[in-house]
Amino acid sequence: MRSIEKSYQDLHVLRGVDLEVAPGSVFALLGSNGAGKTTMVRILSTLLRSDAGTATVNGYDVTAEPLRVRESISLTGQFAAVDEILSGRENLVMVARLRHLDDPGRVADELLARFDLADAGSRKVATYSGGMRRRLDIAMSLIGQPKVIFLDEPTTGLDPEARLDVWQVIRELATQGTTVLLTTQHLDEAEQLADRIAVLHRGRIIANGTLAELRQLLPPATVEYVEKQPTLEDVFLALVGNGSHTESREDLS
Repeated sequence: MRSIEKSYQDLHVLRGVDLEVAPGSVFALLGSNGAGKTTMVRILSTLLRSDAGTATVNGYDVTAEPLRVRESISLTGQFAAVDEILSGRENLVMVARLRHLDDPGRVADELLARFDLADAGSRKVATYSGGMRRRLDIAMSLIGQPKVIFLDEPTTGLDPEARLDVWQVIRELATQGTTVLLTTQHLDEAEQLADRIAVLHRGRIIANGTLAELRQLLPPATVEYVEKQPTLEDVFLALVGNGSHTESREDLS
């Protein structure tokens, strides 16, 4: 995207944003609330028109070729877009049919197994925990094997274990060559997952690079001996265990 601008009356949300994401990489866009992250995602996913500038996704112009862009992408928002009345499997079958795929049932079953939801596939989504809903939401976004996936704050509201599950899914996507644009407020999330990181502040990109490059923006650290203490995450996982999912644990979430 080049020189993208977007305003709502007197509110300037994006002020000439330039951004390039390499194919097959995980790109993290950091920013506080109101920085413009979701507006950028909405423009790139053809849900919103920019006031100025140009943007292409998978080689297609978002303004001139919106249908081509939509065929190439999938979008997962801050809250799981699942139908609570349907079962997990029915949600997946519905999306597979909308994508006009052959054998929607097979597609659904493969994704349920991949996302550790096979045992819960016949249950209504209303009975799912937050982590299960998010995994189902991401599974739905993978139907049709989109080239580019937008994940807009995908771990919002999740407990620590569910966050780690989503992180693992994102890592797997990257290894399969999917391009992932991840927006987040969690610095550790970007640090753990991203090949490159950009910081969006007051509608402008104020930093863009690898984690190592961004660290070089600060003065060299003073080396001191400090006894390493376990983090809260270490304590939490030691107490509850960090093995594979069980339905009993998810049901209590």
